[in-house]
Amino acid sequence: MLKSLQIKNFALIENIEIEFGTGLNIITGETGAGKSIIIGAMGLLLGGRASTDLIRKGAKKTIIEGIYDSAGNDNIKNLMDKYNLDFESELIVRREISLKSASRNFVNDTPVNLNVIKEIGNLLVDLHGQHDHQSLLKSDLQLLMLDEFGNYEDLLNKFVDVREKFSSKISELKRLKENETNLREKKEFYSFQRSEIDKISPVPDEDASLETELKILENSEKLLTNTSEVYINLYESENSIYNKLVQVQSLINELLPIDKVFADRYNQLSESIASINDIADFFRDYNDNLDIDPSKIEEIRNRLAELTLLKKKYGPSLKNVLEYREKIFNELQLAENFSEKITGLETQIEKLRNELSGLAIKLSGKRKKSAMLVKKGVESELKHLGINDARFEIRFGYSEASNDTQSFVLVNNKKVKINNRGVDNIEFFISTNIGEELKPLSKVASGGEISRIMLALKSVLAKTDKLPLLIFDEIDTGVSGRIAQKVGNSIKDLASFHQIIAITHLPQIAAMADHHFVVSKEQINGRVISSLKKIDDNEKIIEVAKLMSGENITDASLIGAKELMGIN
Repeated sequence: MLKSLQIKNFALIENIEIEFGTGLNIITGETGAGKSIIIGAMGLLLGGRASTDLIRKGAKKTIIEGIYDSAGNDNIKNLMDKYNLDFESELIVRREISLKSASRNFVNDTPVNLNVIKEIGNLLVDLHGQHDHQSLLKSDLQLLMLDEFGNYEDLLNKFVDVREKFSSKISELKRLKENETNLREKKEFYSFQRSEIDKISPVPDEDASLETELKILENSEKLLTNTSEVYINLYESENSIYNKLVQVQSLINELLPIDKVFADRYNQLSESIASINDIADFFRDYNDNLDIDPSKIEEIRNRLAELTLLKKKYGPSLKNVLEYREKIFNELQLAENFSEKITGLETQIEKLRNELSGLAIKLSGKRKKSAMLVKKGVESELKHLGINDARFEIRFGYSEASNDTQSFVLVNNKKVKINNRGVDNIEFFISTNIGEELKPLSKVASGGEISRIMLALKSVLAKTDKLPLLIFDEIDTGVSGRIAQKVGNSIKDLASFHQIIAITHLPQIAAMADHHFVVSKEQINGRVISSLKKIDDNEKIIEVAKLMSGENITDASLIGAKELMGIN
């Protein structure tokens, strides 16, 4: 729901802050007071086009900010995750229209592009009236609402799951066939490359190991001389470090009976002597194991040259060479078994196609049953709303698939395109007068008539419609008397399922308000300013009375207002 709306420097509005409540929020006021400006601001908050002409004269920018309660709204959470935006229980949407720079849009204080604002609006609000933000006029959303009304989500989810597998297999087959042509052209070349690599038969990290071995062999004389001298100096000579340390240890040992303070140093020296012994052993063993073979140097150099050539052609590293060898081996294996793989995939595709066809036909049957229920409900509701001769119909169709596509199912032996929700294309059709042909709902011209049709549809679909906020602008156009009372009752009933914001001129509708706001305008310092005020119950009686009798409130209009409001 929309918790609050702030409008700054927008047309006649200098600064308005509105806190809306649950249920039915009614806005009234004299013609020209600024009601349509408020609806226009709400339209901008839903992603409508912005113009600098809307900025109040003398101001640098217009700011419109709405705070929504988004707690528990999974659709909004998924959208926020999609755009890496922080999801909070309160969702703050703000638009800034500036004279000097491009407009800026924010969601929870994070800059976003206008499309994100529009997507959020589509998930939260339905605005009906003189604006084009009307979800029920869009055929794809009409299908979505019919499905929500029908309550066959398990069947639809199964269709979506099978369709994903079906599409995946078709894509795999397409890639395989494209790859087949390429592989047949490259098969001989790949065979040559594999033979070239296999002839040398490199092993992982072989080059690094050989380079280390070569370095040792090329420096074997120095290694032999130096390791021998290290061993002699450490251990073997008469004046070796080992012997001198042993002599020192003996001297310290004579001091121990005199002063125990030398004990720690004696132990440290013992450890050093042991370490020197280990180091000496290492250099002796290394020297003994040196294998100086001049012929092996040439052998390693030749092997490294072979590996270097492979790395230049298929590298840059030996790891890359081996990975490439694995790749072309798999490609060649695939080339040998193309027919078998293609046949297997085609069999799987046909099996999935048959399953999809059955699911699509079941979905269509469920939808048509739901469509009849919606038809009856809407026609009945429209009669209550003063459109007595209305006929409503949900028409079904499908799109035939072209002969060059694999992505189709069979319906009545015809190739039919599939979409995310089956094969059905639906559209709402209506006729509001005797003798008139049924026309698409999107072609109905009268704003007030559209609003009542929307109200009828919303009343039927109310329990399943997931949009939390409905905005009705001038829903009472062409309505009066007894019908106005019924329109008010319908809106009130609908407000038990949605938050509703409605602009009205009718006392019968205004009397139903859970929260009532009055728009007015006045001159301040030679400038007209529109303002909005939330009124209490006593003020509400007076406002409803004004709608009945005008500015000159009579006792009769006050009594009538109380009667409409159910106040004794």
